[in-house]
Amino acid sequence: MPQNPTCDNCIVRSSTCFSDLGKEDLDELIQNKISTVYKKGQNIFYEGMMPTGIYCLYKGSIKIAKRGIDGKEQIVRFVTEGGLLGIRALMGGRKYSAAATTLEDSVVCYINQTTFCKLTTKYPDISHCLLTLICSLLAEAEDKMTSMAQKPVRERLAEGLLVIDSIFNSKGGCRTVDHKHTISLSREDLANIVGTATETVIRLLSDFKDENLVEIQGRTIILIDKEGLKKTAKQVP
Repeated sequence: MPQNPTCDNCIVRSSTCFSDLGKEDLDELIQNKISTVYKKGQNIFYEGMMPTGIYCLYKGSIKIAKRGIDGKEQIVRFVTEGGLLGIRALMGGRKYSAAATTLEDSVVCYINQTTFCKLTTKYPDISHCLLTLICSLLAEAEDKMTSMAQKPVRERLAEGLLVIDSIFNSKGGCRTVDHKHTISLSREDLANIVGTATETVIRLLSDFKDENLVEIQGRTIILIDKEGLKKTAKQVP
């Protein structure tokens, strides 16, 4: 895994808001950004911390999660390669409302606030891109809130599997077994996405397996009938 990726040769920069930087500004970004390798399960930032910059995920995957009053974790969203972290907190001048934790060994690049603000001032397209990103995150949060309020756990789990598949398997580097998409998350993380107990997720996955919607190989879940999962989730075509 690369220890210090350079922005000019970055394989994910084209999918970020920093894709159109001029050479001079790109060189400045290279000089000022800091790349860090995080092991699986490490925190990048914690809920309640004040942001001092933003983070861009170069390699790996990350979960953004909040702790409830009872200490139970609720996963808010996932970040995949090329994704930005901490944008809303930094731009809003607020503390992080959730923690960021790696799901696998990951490489994360940090851009300090001074460099970030300089680039957004010089490149209006970056600000527009970030605004679009924040609006997208808000729409996702609204959809999730509606699902949590109106759907039973069985439908939420089916919907959650499809959403996770879309996030992790839709960008070409699909995780597959026999050309079928796979999901590799702990049952606890799945429960924290759906908003239920781990035991309930285990039972429902067993039901989905009996209904030939999924196959289960250890921790890996193989989606064998996505149309069936959509019907179970009662998704609108």
